[in-house]
Amino acid sequence: MSCLHKRLKKNKSEEEAFLEKARRIAHENGKRLGLEGDADLNFLLVGGELIKIRSSSWKRNRFFKLQEDCKTLWYESHKTFRKKQTFSIDDIESVRKGRQSEGLNKHTDPSVEEMCFSIIFKGSKKNLDLMAANGTEAKQWVSGLDKIIHNMRNLSSQQKSEHWIINCMRKADKNADNKMTLKEVKHFLRQVNVEVDDTYAAEIFKKCDKSNSGSLEGEEIKHFYDLLTHREEVDVIYENYAQTEGQMSSKDLLNFLLTEQREKVSMEDALKLIEKYEVDGTAKQNERMSKDGFLMYLHREEGSIFNPAHKQVYQDMHQPLNHYYISSSHNTYLMEDQLKGPSSTEAYIKALMKSCRCVELDCWDGANGEPVIYHGYTLTSKVLFRDVIKAINDYAFKTSDYPVILSLENHCSVDQQKLMAHHLISILGEALLTKPVGNTMPSDFPSPEGLKGKFLIKGKRLNKLDAALNNNNSTIEEDTVSEEDEAADCKENGHKSKSKKSKIKLAKALSDIVVYCKSVHFSGFEHAKDCQVFYEMSSFKESKAFNLAVNSGTAYIHHNIDKLSRIYPAGSRTDSSNYNPVPMWNVGCQIVALNFQTPSKELHINQGRFLQNGLSGYVLKPEFQRSLSSQFNPNTGPWLKRKTFHVMVISAQQLPKVNKDKDKHKSIVDPLVRVEIYGVPADNASKETHYIDNNGFNPMWNEKFQFNIHVAELALLRFVVEDYDSTSQNDLIGQYCLPVSSVQNGYRHVPLLTKRGDVICSAGLFVHLMLVDAQ
Repeated sequence: MSCLHKRLKKNKSEEEAFLEKARRIAHENGKRLGLEGDADLNFLLVGGELIKIRSSSWKRNRFFKLQEDCKTLWYESHKTFRKKQTFSIDDIESVRKGRQSEGLNKHTDPSVEEMCFSIIFKGSKKNLDLMAANGTEAKQWVSGLDKIIHNMRNLSSQQKSEHWIINCMRKADKNADNKMTLKEVKHFLRQVNVEVDDTYAAEIFKKCDKSNSGSLEGEEIKHFYDLLTHREEVDVIYENYAQTEGQMSSKDLLNFLLTEQREKVSMEDALKLIEKYEVDGTAKQNERMSKDGFLMYLHREEGSIFNPAHKQVYQDMHQPLNHYYISSSHNTYLMEDQLKGPSSTEAYIKALMKSCRCVELDCWDGANGEPVIYHGYTLTSKVLFRDVIKAINDYAFKTSDYPVILSLENHCSVDQQKLMAHHLISILGEALLTKPVGNTMPSDFPSPEGLKGKFLIKGKRLNKLDAALNNNNSTIEEDTVSEEDEAADCKENGHKSKSKKSKIKLAKALSDIVVYCKSVHFSGFEHAKDCQVFYEMSSFKESKAFNLAVNSGTAYIHHNIDKLSRIYPAGSRTDSSNYNPVPMWNVGCQIVALNFQTPSKELHINQGRFLQNGLSGYVLKPEFQRSLSSQFNPNTGPWLKRKTFHVMVISAQQLPKVNKDKDKHKSIVDPLVRVEIYGVPADNASKETHYIDNNGFNPMWNEKFQFNIHVAELALLRFVVEDYDSTSQNDLIGQYCLPVSSVQNGYRHVPLLTKRGDVICSAGLFVHLMLVDAQ
């Protein structure tokens, strides 16, 4: 639908008809979102003036409004070639009320707090910092946008699909007459990523044009929509089990759930699904499921590949902290590369909102006695330590209540270290853990449950923990300790001269708040076993960790049974690329730190690993990585519960276009699907389908693959959909990764995510999966 501001001048009656039509479309879309008659939605549809803020001197009035599709924001721009700009609500990560962005905090006065809000985008797009005329209007903008975002995310994939298709139809209806000519039908098919030859387009058009008027309208458009969205593969499954007068009785549905989906369910569960998803009143009354109800079920969480029981915290959270994999970030402050990119509090907020539970703070002396965070020996920008701690305090527990570890890499002078300790204590307050839980000398880590809402500091400590508890704590204000291993590596990469025994002065005030995560140098597994206490932990550069994992797998697992290990990327990864985290998890390493700012296969795998357990950022390690009697080695076994995994890639729906900048003909995708397994070396595998020419709307493969899984508890499944290109590298269309232990058997829909890990609203795969004991 063209936005109101682009239309040609009309006479009064045309203007009224146009506005009436716009209101009707907005009403339909609002209703579809469950916001019919909502005052905040209507406020956004009318729109209003906001002040766009870029700096203390750049503040401009701009008119913003929600378009009639209820999913696009329009605003005027004063750029020469882009007078009007739009962005999709799908592109918004969150809306923050008040001066909660770096820009607003810096460029506005505290007195306008109530009038400010920020639109935070997914990916690397800059925040939009805005100020309304008053607090009431700001509240309405935030409330209206929040409602739309929330309701759009809660639509089923089928509803999202309908919303998307209907809006594509409106865009294709160039003259906005509610009719579609053959030319407009062709334009629409391109919109939805289907390349059809003229004969087929004419054929489908003729089949629907019952009135022979040369255009489709009303019921004819509905018929066209039904033909287009018909799911042949779902029909086959449904008809196989619909044994009661062409419909599925509750008994038929139960048979399907037990036979195909391999679910442990009863008749009561089948009846609940009919009650929940059946759209036809008569069928529901007769305790039957129609084809539409069945399709609705397949599109909801019960029909998803990801086990809905794993969406909540379902694991035992009372085990010691080191018995969990912990979602961890490296150089969290960076938004881009490691050499000249910006440092920002925003990077911490984004990581924490993705349930990251261990963030890194690279601390250096700053101007005016205030410590700063940046990547030393480089041109990356600096951000105040104090501002980072404030941002962490504000956002640490919004997605997950479980503890956050602040990993300090300390390069500061003693005076600025004292200020660091002061900021940590004063800003984090009671949430900062400054002494062991229970005030007695512990022999093991507390649990994530026992540390809910707490911050733990990882860093150097001047003495053992028992000294502090037995009042043997020295009154000396500072002393020397060895430098952090990663700091030494950082110097090495910065080409600074370095002694192997580099020392730094450590302030007692900073040392005292390190409780369960005292950094020590790793001198071998035997030394660690004999000389290190449980709370003394080491950091390993990726190359060293890989070497240990390959050559001493069992010893590494035993080391991690009573201690924490942190792995970090090599300093040579100046582009902020990532290493493969799987071999590290295979030997029980907990804090496998990755560059969260870099979208990559490795980050997709990390997102898959922590998808389960309520997005808490903590995943309980398998029992064989927690038991001292375990002789497990990821390289050699023993393999106790081998599985065979059957995967059939059936079809895809509404894949987005890639390479929109190329000419139109080439923008239709030629999709293929790759199925990847990551786990112990014996399980790593990859198989792919053939590609399908020019169809991103409803391609069908029906290809079967078989994988041998030796250790299902450590295995991850990843689907990759690519646009095939014979002359260059394939382009990524979408991907999805999850633990094999969270996969539901049977016919399942698979959501697809962008390279940056955001959901592609209308797209998905349809697959059949079966994980069975190996013969």
